[in-house]
Amino acid sequence: MSGQAITSELREWIVAQARAGCQPEDVLQSMRSSGWDEETALDALETTLRDHLAAHQASQAALPAAVPVPEPDLASNASVLRTPDREVAVLMAMRSPRLVVFGGLLSDDECEQMIALARPRLMRSETVHNPSGGSEVHESRTSDGMFFERGEQPLIERIERRIAALLNWPLVNGEGLQVLHYRPGAQYKPHHDYFDPAQPGTPTIVQRGGQRVGTLVMYLNTPARGGGTAFPDAGVEVGAMRGNAVFFSYDRPHAVTRTLHAGLPVIEGEKWVATKWLREREFR
Repeated sequence: MSGQAITSELREWIVAQARAGCQPEDVLQSMRSSGWDEETALDALETTLRDHLAAHQASQAALPAAVPVPEPDLASNASVLRTPDREVAVLMAMRSPRLVVFGGLLSDDECEQMIALARPRLMRSETVHNPSGGSEVHESRTSDGMFFERGEQPLIERIERRIAALLNWPLVNGEGLQVLHYRPGAQYKPHHDYFDPAQPGTPTIVQRGGQRVGTLVMYLNTPARGGGTAFPDAGVEVGAMRGNAVFFSYDRPHAVTRTLHAGLPVIEGEKWVATKWLREREFR
């Protein structure tokens, strides 16, 4: 068959086969079987894979350098991790993204106490204002929230020490705990927790402890419906259940970490969470 055009759709198909792990000779045979002449098929395969490899190498070269991140001790494949004051179950673990779901990180009483302490101090949640390094109310985040100072209350200090032991990360590298309250319909649309290096306000933000390198979201109640945490790039959704938590780390401020995530809308009832962000260095 002559006069066959190497279209963008064909190139996309070849790249998709390569990403799926297909060998070039198998892709070539498939093209032959579909009626492509040998010379055109070989040309399309060679040029597409060469360009794809060059683009991948350029992308890798542009990546920020990886840094150490918090990491629970999962080397022994233990189903339970022991902290100084509490045993915590490991319900799920993934490598890419680096994601761990913990069971029973908080007791029911601790959840209720944290909600009671936070409730009188709630205000409309803000997001980082990237151009300035400050914060702002944004339509993507429709919750109410507040921050505890690190070690502000005996309860908060105890939980912070537990987190530091669980994640093998210095207590002083953590930001203050933030408690968030979501009413029906409230959500936090997909976002990353690291600070975008391309934004002019980032140098100001990272003066206080460097980049964020990990996030721990603790569920303080169980919504009647909805309110989970979704990771679109990984196709994972973590259900919100009181006392449980989801941890994820990101060794560089880049989408390659696959840590895009969202607080899904609350469909019925309400949702309370406490979030701990972890920095590279001591957070002041």
